[in-house]
Amino acid sequence: MSDDNILQDLNPAQRDAVIHRNGPMLVVAGAGSGKTRVLTHRIAHLIGNDNINPFQILAITFTNKAAQEMKDRVAALVGPVAEKMWVSTFHSACVRILRRDAEQLGYPSTFSIYDQADAVRLTGYVARDLGLDTKKFVPRSVHAHISNLKNELVSTHQALEKAEGVFDRKIAEIYEEYQRRLRTSGAMDFDDLLNVTVELFTAHPDTLSHYQERFQHVLVDEYQDTNPAQNDIVLKLGDKHQNVFVVGDSDQSVYAFRGADIRNILEFEKAFPDTSVVVLDQNYRSTQTILDAANSVISNNFGRKPKDLWTNKSTGDKIVLYRADDEVEEAAWVVGELQRQHEQGALRWSDVAIFYRANAQSRIIEERLASASIPYRVVGGTRFYDRREVKDALAYLRAIVNPADEVSLK
Repeated sequence: MSDDNILQDLNPAQRDAVIHRNGPMLVVAGAGSGKTRVLTHRIAHLIGNDNINPFQILAITFTNKAAQEMKDRVAALVGPVAEKMWVSTFHSACVRILRRDAEQLGYPSTFSIYDQADAVRLTGYVARDLGLDTKKFVPRSVHAHISNLKNELVSTHQALEKAEGVFDRKIAEIYEEYQRRLRTSGAMDFDDLLNVTVELFTAHPDTLSHYQERFQHVLVDEYQDTNPAQNDIVLKLGDKHQNVFVVGDSDQSVYAFRGADIRNILEFEKAFPDTSVVVLDQNYRSTQTILDAANSVISNNFGRKPKDLWTNKSTGDKIVLYRADDEVEEAAWVVGELQRQHEQGALRWSDVAIFYRANAQSRIIEERLASASIPYRVVGGTRFYDRREVKDALAYLRAIVNPADEVSLK
């Protein structure tokens, strides 16, 4: 596809981002502003116009689905040559790197990868073996502490040194033994995939240099959701060529509880002083009424990069705000409104979606919908790899490949 076609239908800000030559770039992309389009067209422009070998491109997204969608979109623009580039999540990219190079740190190339459930189980084994009460040191909570330490690149030695009080000391001791068990089992948890990659790049500059030469262009989506380990990987890979293209929005940072650090995007220009900045503030998704409300609320955020979203769409209906005294009244009002509008012919049941912050909130709403004979379905459920029978099958396979894998054998 010609470059004219790649640039077709882009607004001026999107175009500026796509045709950016070399050097670091930060794209501040508001909600619904076409950031995925910018990323895919940017990659297509690099391949089709700048003659960059797809083999030298690394694009990072936060879900496997988004990675596949990005690869498909780029392939639609430039053809099957897009298959040569790496488009993956941070964790998937790190797995590929570590399968090749983890032996330099003493790990087997066939290391096992423990998912969340495996990691929590191992945490429980460690706590019990250390003589700790797992009612006080709940494995899931303890592992969350360990995960936070890893996300902040805190080693077991550092955790023991900085521990304040008995509880922190015990957490650090569990962390130390947990890591020892992982190493003995030839295994890594999800956090290790990132941390061990950082360790690899730090301890072996020649290996880092190999990947710096390999990936001449590094592109990262949702940069506001990166944690310190992920940020460190990006900074290390981009340190030599500086061709780092990140897209994100400090206003959409909602994963601090998972270790995301908003400072990564706010301080990107400090890490790369020659950064060019483009702001995508035209929204293609919402009405101006919704955007005005969102702009008003988000303007109170601390340390944000200022922007006001706008749209060419109509003003739209006014936003309805209902304040209920409790969840019972809230559910009654929601279902009552649905019934009223349905009876008036204003909506079909299939037109409606109800969002809630936590799964526990669905119960009372489901009860009200059922009592009103309103058909519904809950989107979600147990994920495939979390099903007991699937986990058992995978545990057998992991034990065959890696007989030292303690968690899979148990």
